[in-house]
Amino acid sequence: MSELTASGTATPSPTPASAPTERTPGRAQVVLLLALSCLSVLGAVLIAPVQPAITDAFAGNPDVELLVPVSLTVPALMIGLIAPVAGRFVDKFGRVRLLTGALVAYSVFGTAPLYLGSLEAIVASRALVGIAEAVIMTCVTTLIADYWSGTRRNRYLGLQTVITGVSAIFFIGLGGALGESSWRAPFVLYAVGIVAAVLVPLLLWQPAPRPAGPLVPVDLRRLAAPLAVSFVGGAVFFTPIVELSFKLEDVGVTSTGVIGAISAAAAIATAVGAATFARVAARGPAVLLPAALGTAGVGIAVMGVGGSIAVVALGGVIASAGTGLLLPTLLTWAVSSLPYEQRGRGTGFWTGSLFIGQFLCPVFILAVSGLLGGLSGALVVMAVISLALAAAVLVLRPATPEALVD
Repeated sequence: MSELTASGTATPSPTPASAPTERTPGRAQVVLLLALSCLSVLGAVLIAPVQPAITDAFAGNPDVELLVPVSLTVPALMIGLIAPVAGRFVDKFGRVRLLTGALVAYSVFGTAPLYLGSLEAIVASRALVGIAEAVIMTCVTTLIADYWSGTRRNRYLGLQTVITGVSAIFFIGLGGALGESSWRAPFVLYAVGIVAAVLVPLLLWQPAPRPAGPLVPVDLRRLAAPLAVSFVGGAVFFTPIVELSFKLEDVGVTSTGVIGAISAAAAIATAVGAATFARVAARGPAVLLPAALGTAGVGIAVMGVGGSIAVVALGGVIASAGTGLLLPTLLTWAVSSLPYEQRGRGTGFWTGSLFIGQFLCPVFILAVSGLLGGLSGALVVMAVISLALAAAVLVLRPATPEALVD
């Protein structure tokens, strides 16, 4: 595979993990793949502002208090469960064709609540959206790893975290604005998948011929440590996102504007942490993972023990800066050393581990809060887990994949 140098000329990529291609990816491919990375965020947060309106609309359903929150979280669960399977299809049948089909399915199932009449059917459509998102995320991340290597790959994987984090703020606001007219209105935005499905075959290409015959087995022993750390890291990553607003309420914040402003500051810190990844990626997971997990752990601990708005906000910002660096570090550790023919499955396994950890995070926090008598204690426990994981990585000192530094 080739890359563009600063002067715009093509140079061969030195990494053996990359697949050969006669075409050179450029700005159009970067923009499209980063934009597609935001679709899973849209699926996760777009309808958050209209959850109360959906509850009111289906007030006659005896299970409404359960089903409405599930409609928000079930896509993440499906991503966690389906991504490993999606990775196998990516390696077997190719990236671009599968991505195009998944984008069409994303729009079909995503817009279904515009006309569905039962809450159960809406939850089912949301589960199908999660399956489509699992395929989209696996294809997109695999293509980024296929098209680029070394510092460019690091830069774009870091940007992926930055863009998705910033888009979450935008989508929440957009969902709230559209929801002013009707709780169904935000679901119109899922039609963007059709537009993307038209662009993908025009701008993207299969990096190499699909492998013939049985797939070469993935060495799961090589992935065991990255997947285990990513599972716990997913819970750590999700903690400030989910729990910061609740902790602010605990210390007396009642203004949604204040909560929104502090949450936006934390999201900016996530983007800053992710943006630094490309500059420091060559230091490898042995250095970056303890730094990211340690920073996140300290921030979550400050959130937990904080008794004032300023202290809790400071903790949220510190934790978010750590988690911003954490996500691209985990991803590159898991997939950078995988050969082309195994990269889809490796990415799928990693995505599954991360999202299962994220899905279980609120459940774990809720359970520990019940045992310890409040959210503060649960946050301290999560902080201890993050710091202990940082210490464990320091002891294990995982090797730096060659593809990170070429």
